[in-house]
Amino acid sequence: MEILASRMLLRPADYARSVSFYRDALGLAVAREYSGGVVFYAGQSLIEVAGHGAPERPGTPFPVSLWLQVRDLYATQKHLQDRGVEITREARAEPWGLHEMHVDDPDGMTLIFVQVPDDHPLRRDTRG
Repeated sequence: MEILASRMLLRPADYARSVSFYRDALGLAVAREYSGGVVFYAGQSLIEVAGHGAPERPGTPFPVSLWLQVRDLYATQKHLQDRGVEITREARAEPWGLHEMHVDDPDGMTLIFVQVPDDHPLRRDTRG
């Protein structure tokens, strides 16, 4: 399996407070913003603070997830299943245009495998 990109995905209890912390207090540069979150540069990695996917109990943070971009999500799902990996949420198209599948690691951290379709805004060249 080939991983094309990755980032840590945070779903905080207080979205605005967390965005302010990473942007203003830590001074991390913004890689991109979208209607549901902000992605920050963090050295050779990215940190995404998402305002969606609220925690089950209000006021508590959502567990950290690892976002892993792959070329072909459906082939990756089959590859993992063939290796005996339990898929906790089958691959599917999401309303925001990405295709995603979930797998939990042995400690319960969610790995979100993502395929970015050719027509998705993440594939657009934003240079002037």
